[in-house]
Amino acid sequence: MNNFELEKIVNKKLNSNQYNDVIPNGLQIEGRPKIKKIVTGVTACQLLIDLAISNNAHGIIVHHGLFWDNHPKIIKGIYRHRIKSILANNINLYSWHFPLDVHPILGNNAQIGHILNINVRGYIKSCVPWGMLKEPIKSKDMSQLITQKFHRVPFYYGNNITQNIHKIAWCSGKGQKFINFIPEYGVDTFLTGEVSEETIHFAHENKLHFFSIGHHASEINGIKALTNWLKIKFSLDINFINIDNPI
Repeated sequence: MNNFELEKIVNKKLNSNQYNDVIPNGLQIEGRPKIKKIVTGVTACQLLIDLAISNNAHGIIVHHGLFWDNHPKIIKGIYRHRIKSILANNINLYSWHFPLDVHPILGNNAQIGHILNINVRGYIKSCVPWGMLKEPIKSKDMSQLITQKFHRVPFYYGNNITQNIHKIAWCSGKGQKFINFIPEYGVDTFLTGEVSEETIHFAHENKLHFFSIGHHASEINGIKALTNWLKIKFSLDINFINIDNPI
């Protein structure tokens, strides 16, 4: 497949042009024109790049790319090494960030809802869906379910709450700030990737169950879903590689 054609296909599938993002979505570093083998992962870290090189990949697709609005506009240190490795091996680097968070089927949030069997009822923000479990469950049972499904013991806060979990809002990644918007929706639980100090006070004072399942763990299934879609739809030689991260 042509490298620019692959970019067009995924941009169209994820409706990338609809969103303003903090990172350029699509082809970030141009490599060889023809792509036969692709490696995917959550983040364009050196470990993933090295594995792509050792696997003779022509392309890398990630959720977290290399060029962010809040990063210095200089190329040195680890970023120089990453970019040099990609260019020296004529590899195409693609990244889809927010579009891969919010896609209604392939997106990270959609995947979380599907995995936890949450019936989506609406959206508090475009990246914050809310929904209902079929039956209310205890917090310890939700923790066990998350551990089983995401292979990560979640951080939980909510010991001051007696009611079970039924109505959940969630946001993949670094979404803890969105907890501020959910009380008016009657939600009893908020789940996201990361946690901040002020998150705990807000959850406590609003009597909310709060789960942090890890930034990486909350965003692993979107890129896996995109990988599977490309493999099935276009018969590509494409494989996901998990570079685990405890955060």
